[in-house]
Amino acid sequence: MAKLKGGLIQMGLKGDTSESPDAIRQKMLDAHLPLIDEAGKQGVQVLCMQEVFTQPYFCPSQDGKWYAAAESIPDGPTVKLMQEYAKKYSMVIVVPIYEEEMTGVYYNTAAVIDADGSYLGKYRKTHIPQVAGFWEKFFFKPGGSNYPVFQTAYCKLGVYICYDRHFPEGWRALALNGAEYIVNPSATVAGLSEYLWKLEQPASAVANGCYIGAINRVGTEGPWNIGEFYGQSYFVNPRGQIEKEASRDKDELIVHDMDMDMVREVRDTWQFFRDRRPETYGALTEIR
Repeated sequence: MAKLKGGLIQMGLKGDTSESPDAIRQKMLDAHLPLIDEAGKQGVQVLCMQEVFTQPYFCPSQDGKWYAAAESIPDGPTVKLMQEYAKKYSMVIVVPIYEEEMTGVYYNTAAVIDADGSYLGKYRKTHIPQVAGFWEKFFFKPGGSNYPVFQTAYCKLGVYICYDRHFPEGWRALALNGAEYIVNPSATVAGLSEYLWKLEQPASAVANGCYIGAINRVGTEGPWNIGEFYGQSYFVNPRGQIEKEASRDKDELIVHDMDMDMVREVRDTWQFFRDRRPETYGALTEIR
């Protein structure tokens, strides 16, 4: 059987939101690097961190201070550092960070680094919420990445980011573009979201016959007090079964062997791609 060893890292904020973005970035990197080393030692082939993993989830504020947290991709310091680690461990690394395209144009982005350290490309979060506690349009321009799938050394990999997961169209687009494994780095707090956390990704894995790795952060982040980030990062298989899950409240690396033969088996059993009728769906893009 074809096995893919995946790794997911969930983590609470290090430092304090009163500090500069540069200071917080360094503390978050310092906390992540030992877990990245551990992933490499365990033979992880594809590793992903949480949404905007080097910073707090600053969107409860509307403070321009956080624009300074953005970095260029692929030339910024975090992506360059992750390229070194990817090459060191022959490990694909998905790097979710705040991206600066130019001054005043910022995206919520994940860079994808191949196992030889080469930069493969990026996905920019497509769907941007704007509700109390999640003022993301203040910080992020909607991406238009056209749902890229990256041919990595080990699998065909897709990325969908946090709020994106509520929109089934993107999951389907990634699968139709060839994705076998999709990661969803997130920052989501207790409440309605927690119920949906174990509903939407398993349903999307079933609908699209793929593995999904869902990553959330942990703890609370003052002074905003929007609730508890509840962790529970997990791997779910193409049958919608959660195969491995992290704790609710601990910094943690979880590692899991995914049986990638199941992707073909499920797609051959449930012929959703054969039986879909796109010629009947035109109104979906016309209704406003």
